Amino acid sequence: MAHVELQALHKKYGTSIALDDVTLEAREGELVSLLGPSGCGKTTTLRCIAGFMDPDGGDVRVNGQSVLRDPSHKRDFGVVFQNYALFPHLSVFENVAYGLSVRRVSKAEQKTRVAEALAMVKLTGLEDRLPRALSGGQQQRVALARALVIRPRLLLLDEPLANLDARLRHEVRWLIREVQQAAGTTAFYVTHDQAEAMALSDRVAVMKKGRVAQFATPREIYQRPLERYVADFTGEANFLAATVEAMPGEGLYRVATGGVSLEVPGVPGITGRAVLMVRPEALSLAPTAIAGHTLPATVTSIAFLGAAQQIEATLADGAMLRLMVPPNAELALRGGVHLAVDLEHAWLMPDIAP
Repeated sequence: MAHVELQALHKKYGTSIALDDVTLEAREGELVSLLGPSGCGKTTTLRCIAGFMDPDGGDVRVNGQSVLRDPSHKRDFGVVFQNYALFPHLSVFENVAYGLSVRRVSKAEQKTRVAEALAMVKLTGLEDRLPRALSGGQQQRVALARALVIRPRLLLLDEPLANLDARLRHEVRWLIREVQQAAGTTAFYVTHDQAEAMALSDRVAVMKKGRVAQFATPREIYQRPLERYVADFTGEANFLAATVEAMPGEGLYRVATGGVSLEVPGVPGITGRAVLMVRPEALSLAPTAIAGHTLPATVTSIAFLGAAQQIEATLADGAMLRLMVPPNAELALRGGVHLAVDLEHAWLMPDIAP
């Protein structure tokens, strides 16, 4: 297993900054996701770790030792690519055994280790098939087995589920996590899909314009984002303009928003203008107005979804909130409602441009 530290990585393409002081770590046996939109620097970060690209500054350290001078093939890392990168003329067995052959592992040992790797990814019995005879999900499992069979210090996965349909993505996602945990291998996982990052990761690095906007556990990222960009990228959220009126306790703010005052937790050190995040699940209907707990609103949209209704409600200042309500709740379009806010799960953030 490996403890990996990225220290102030910088990378430029011409005048464009691809990585800007990227600093984070993966502890032994931990899976860390690099999450963000196209062009945010996540794949560049992975390529610098793998040795496919040299950073212009900073360091990549594994178990306390810099690996920047080591060529990629000597770093002992397993890599799983988005496009699988299987050899079309080689069988499943030969594809998986390729890294062992390069390392001059004996034929007997290759047979044992390939069998173990294929069992881990649930492909036992398909050793003789060519890649073209496999489904996309099976090909991705072969790629995963090939990366694991060398028993790498570190596993690197670059958008490994991007080419799979929704059902296969869900299936292979859990397989990757199961196999990674069973092997105890430290891993970095690149994705633009927040559901994948939340489900798979021990910690998530949300990336923005070449820097790490926040590095924390999935729960912290979702419930306690440092800025609106992070909140917006990690799930559906409602955002309200707010003004800090007072700080009644450590980590607590009294804010004016939507024509009322609410007491909510938030990022330390906020003054003046701010943004209040309220996830849809932190909103519900209240029968009457409750001072300090409800927002008066008008229903502007109702969508019946079977198990629930999704409604949009507009506050007096024009702000729109989206929430789910019980399927049998009686609502009238343009009717007035009181929206109860779960104050413990609302979150105040500084007013920073996304």
